[in-house]
Amino acid sequence: MIRMLVGLGNPGAEYHATRHNAGFWFVEEAARQLRANLQPERAYSGKVARINRAEGPLWLLEPMTYMNLSGKSVAALARFYKIAPEEILVAHDELDLQPGQVKLKLGGSSAGHNGLKDIEAQLGSGGFWRLRLGIGHPGVKAEVVDYVLRKPSPEHREGIEKGMDLALSALDLLLAGHMERAMMKVHAKPPRPKPEPPALATAQKPASAAADKPASAASAS
Repeated sequence: MIRMLVGLGNPGAEYHATRHNAGFWFVEEAARQLRANLQPERAYSGKVARINRAEGPLWLLEPMTYMNLSGKSVAALARFYKIAPEEILVAHDELDLQPGQVKLKLGGSSAGHNGLKDIEAQLGSGGFWRLRLGIGHPGVKAEVVDYVLRKPSPEHREGIEKGMDLALSALDLLLAGHMERAMMKVHAKPPRPKPEPPALATAQKPASAAADKPASAASAS
């Protein structure tokens, strides 16, 4: 059973519509579906909502720490409420999947995702569930940082939203811990979207690109 649903992203209006905030988008949609309101909680360095369910309380969390320090927020809430890693589901952007494609897995490599790395470090375990929301890849490793900190094209945004809708249709299964059944529902492969025009991609980059850490962001993925 899942007791904590986490969405990863960067705080601030300038980042809300960027690819790196796909995890935030998912948790916000889940909160709407569950009729919950995310509220700032200083003790957990994030926005938190509690949903009372027959199986016990479910916690929704958006870390407000910037991506590289996501584990600080996750670990604080998990330790206080004695939530085990395998009871945590983290929704995050995934470069290795196309927009609209969604994958669910338990544990595994962080694949260079700094939010996942910090959660693993702070929990002392990588054994938490990951909901990987495909955002596509720019095709060149050197362009990844700028790519994740830009807004997707309308077509890519539509694909990401369709993937999230598919995952949300399996939300009850996910929360109940019926992971195999949830996987069967969300692992459908969508049509491959068209690549973004280079001019559009450049125009959609936010004014500030140092997003993963306050002031001294070293990496965004």
